Amino acid sequence: MESECIIQGRLIGSKELESIQRLLTDHPQWSRTRISRNLCELWDWRAPNGQVKDMAARTLLRKLEQRGCLHLPAQRWAPPNRMRHQERVPVDHATDPIHASLSDLLPLEVQELSQPSSTRSLWEWLLHRYHYLSYTSSVGLNLKYLICDRQQRPLSCLLFGSAAWQCAVRDQFIGWTAATRQAHLQEITNNTRFLILPWVQVPHLASHLLSLVAGRLRQDWHRKYARPLRLIETFVDTSRFGGGCYGAAQWMALGQTTGRTRQDCRNQINAPPKAVWVYPLIRDFRQALST
Repeated sequence: MESECIIQGRLIGSKELESIQRLLTDHPQWSRTRISRNLCELWDWRAPNGQVKDMAARTLLRKLEQRGCLHLPAQRWAPPNRMRHQERVPVDHATDPIHASLSDLLPLEVQELSQPSSTRSLWEWLLHRYHYLSYTSSVGLNLKYLICDRQQRPLSCLLFGSAAWQCAVRDQFIGWTAATRQAHLQEITNNTRFLILPWVQVPHLASHLLSLVAGRLRQDWHRKYARPLRLIETFVDTSRFGGGCYGAAQWMALGQTTGRTRQDCRNQINAPPKAVWVYPLIRDFRQALST
């Protein structure tokens, strides 16, 4: 491998590769599952609940093998993948046009969808069907929101997930070093999906929704994960959207991404640059994210 790179949210360089290769060499009889679990123990790679991040480690090992960095033992069984062999089942929903003023829809109902339910199935289908990036599944820390009007008509879906491992303008804005970023990255969440359903035409709705959800995000995050949340980020594809709703909701525009993805090891531009917006959830966010 020519240089360090980020895989599954971890910085992988020669030292990390050596520790993996040592496991493979010392234990040629081990299965991939046992290797990944022992790697998690070796690196103390755990989820917030203390469980080892076995699936993340297994994915990391597969990606390293695909790049020719190592050779894994033969796979002993094929893991099931429910999304690979079945199409997402459509969920019935109304598509009647909603053309109204915001006040006509209030009060809005915000539903946080941590638990599987018919409502979450609807949320998943709406994002899959109508968001330009579609939706398959969520991994890592995340919160899902469905927002309906006072008549229980769905208006919007939002998804908050893991923050970007690296973002130059964000890291400079916070004042992060590589060490402080690694220590505090999970105190940031990324608004990875924001969908207002295409038949909903309501002035000022988008900025109102962003403010409404931001007002409860810290509490919902702590309730689900028992850990703090300091800042929200998002990346806006300016070839499609202006991002004005984020500005109207008092988010801060920081600049643009470089266009590199988290899998880029060779400093090659391989994704369109996007506008970076952030929203601090506490007043002293810089101090909290750097100490």
